[in-house]
Amino acid sequence: MLQKLLFSVGLLDKVSGPAGKIQKTLGNVANTATESFAKMAGGAAGVVASSYAMTSLATPAHDLNLALGEVRSLDVAQSGLDALSNSAVSFSVKYGESAADFVKSSYDIQSAIAGLQGNELASFTNASAVLAKGTKSDAGTITNYMGTMYGIFKNSADNMGKAEWVEQLTGQTATAVQMFKTTGSGMAEAFSSIGASATAAGIAQSEQMAILGTLQATMTGSEAGTKYKAFLTGVGEAQDKLGLKFTDSQGNMLGMVDILGKLQGKFGSTFDVAESDALKKAFGSDEAVGMIKLLMADTTGLTKSIDAIGKVTGMEKAQKMAKDMVDPFQRWNQGINAVKIGLGQALLPILYPLSEKLAEGAGWIHNWTQRSPMLTKVIGFTVIGVTALVAGFSIFAIVCGMASMTAGAFGVVMAVITSPITGIILLIGGLIAGVAAAVYYWDTFKASMGDTAWGRMLIFILEKIGSVFAFVWDSSVQSFMQWGEAIESMVMPYLNMLSDAFASIGDAANWVAEKFGFGDDKVAAPASSPHLDAAKKAEVLPGGASQSIATAVNNSSKSESRSVNIGSVTTSRPLNAQEVNNMALMAGA
Repeated sequence: MLQKLLFSVGLLDKVSGPAGKIQKTLGNVANTATESFAKMAGGAAGVVASSYAMTSLATPAHDLNLALGEVRSLDVAQSGLDALSNSAVSFSVKYGESAADFVKSSYDIQSAIAGLQGNELASFTNASAVLAKGTKSDAGTITNYMGTMYGIFKNSADNMGKAEWVEQLTGQTATAVQMFKTTGSGMAEAFSSIGASATAAGIAQSEQMAILGTLQATMTGSEAGTKYKAFLTGVGEAQDKLGLKFTDSQGNMLGMVDILGKLQGKFGSTFDVAESDALKKAFGSDEAVGMIKLLMADTTGLTKSIDAIGKVTGMEKAQKMAKDMVDPFQRWNQGINAVKIGLGQALLPILYPLSEKLAEGAGWIHNWTQRSPMLTKVIGFTVIGVTALVAGFSIFAIVCGMASMTAGAFGVVMAVITSPITGIILLIGGLIAGVAAAVYYWDTFKASMGDTAWGRMLIFILEKIGSVFAFVWDSSVQSFMQWGEAIESMVMPYLNMLSDAFASIGDAANWVAEKFGFGDDKVAAPASSPHLDAAKKAEVLPGGASQSIATAVNNSSKSESRSVNIGSVTTSRPLNAQEVNNMALMAGA
């Protein structure tokens, strides 16, 4: 008996020792993998944060420089570019708009208006941006408007000075938009339609603005321009046909108010059918007659509008309208971007050469890979191998984590099952009983409720709900059965393999016992004891079974502080593994 005990303990010690070491090694590998990936994640997060901070700092200045580069391609002097850059940043902070977009709009202005010198490009661009903001128009539309207006009033702009003229134009346009409830886009459409016809006839800019603005009270900008152009086209022949003079002593056309006064003196304030036909024959179109009728209805108002617009010399009105539309949050964001632009402008002279060197290095590496294809393959395979190794460690860490979670979840489930199991059974039983009662008494319920309209509606709804639940139940049962079969098909081969492995180990143990004479069929197997069963479930430490026994005895002695009695020997101090073996020998003897 004692020899069997010693052999069993020794055999367990030989088997459990390496198993414990393997268990410890696997745990260390899992912990190392987890810690390594945590460090990698932290490092990667730091790199990403640093890259984002650097990019966020340099991007506004980089975008502004790209836009300035586009304008530089039009042979704009560096002094003009510097003035444009300063105006862009100042505008962005003041009105909450993008400095880069400000510079981009100057490209179209420089392309449309030749001969801009010094600060003139910056002045045109600033005026366009302010007018677009104040009149709720997009920058592209107003930029084209500025180019069109300069083409129409080029002589006036050159005589006055381009910078002064564009500020006056901006203020007059904003005033017209406010007076006539139109938009910057509408004024742009109107002047695009009329072109230089009125200017060629000697009509002042302020008068053209007032006439087109007044017409837009009842029509679009393009229609207003078309009617005004039709009037200008036929006014020369109309004065001959009507016997009226519409020009001054120098041959320049009279102002619109004067012409309307002459027509009013001939026909009166209103026109009958015959008079309208006479006007149409004189001016040659219905568009011209329609414009005359609209403007003649309020010549006093037209006179005041022309005077008000003519008094505007600067862009103060446009600036006030633009300020009223500023979003404080956008202005705050653009203020931050302005700071970034200032810092980025100092960094980019360093970053640009570095980027060029990195690009050259990348090109050199590419050429080297083409010259050394074999070494390139080796490096590629090495990278793939390292990546695969990292992926393997990642999967291993995930598996270990899933195993730990599964073990913990199993323990929680077992703890829960032991407490509310009675309540769950009662709940399920009540549910089954309720369903059974509903099915059993359903026909009776339908018969009692079927005589009323609301009863039939209720039965209809309940039947639909029941059909839905039946469909869900059938689908769930079918899915559960399929899921169970799939799990069984995957798990059973491994369980069979594990069972075969345990059977082989048992056969080997029996063979060893018989070989060394430890088998005794006459000795009955001792009855199972809870204490012995608990010992079977104890976790095996890396030192083996002997070390596990000694540790368990020592822990028991320390925690419970009671004596250990083996046979006739009693002691209160902790026992080691050797003493346990000696006492077992003595007991067996």
